[in-house]
Amino acid sequence: MDRAAIVLRQAFDERLPWLAGLHRPDEDRAFFRNHVHRTCEIWGALDGDIVGFIAFRDGWVDQLYVLPAHQARGMGTALLDIAKAASPRLRLWTFQKNRAARVFYEKHGFAAIEETDGSSNEEREPDILYLWQRQSGANGSV
Repeated sequence: MDRAAIVLRQAFDERLPWLAGLHRPDEDRAFFRNHVHRTCEIWGALDGDIVGFIAFRDGWVDQLYVLPAHQARGMGTALLDIAKAASPRLRLWTFQKNRAARVFYEKHGFAAIEETDGSSNEEREPDILYLWQRQSGANGSV
């Protein structure tokens, strides 16, 4: 869990610099140990060490981060495919300003279904709710 917290912080701070420093490393580690680990299924991408991970639960992707130096190599797609295989429908939030994440999710079949002004999230940053649904007949499911 500690390595996943490091991946989250490095990827988050590099890709979302206007939100950097929101949490200290010890707060990230505690969040992963006390919340993410207890509520989500977690899978990692390895390249000698954990360089990316996905944390998902019934119908939701809560976390998906890949270190920037390891992006665009298929790791995020492979992790997302694990969550898609486990659920016929997934939702997730991302920030409106996170253009790279938006392009990634839209490329993988997610559609924006709601936008907010950010007043209800911790960062107070406008965000977008995305939805992905398995197509009828894919893998024998609806």
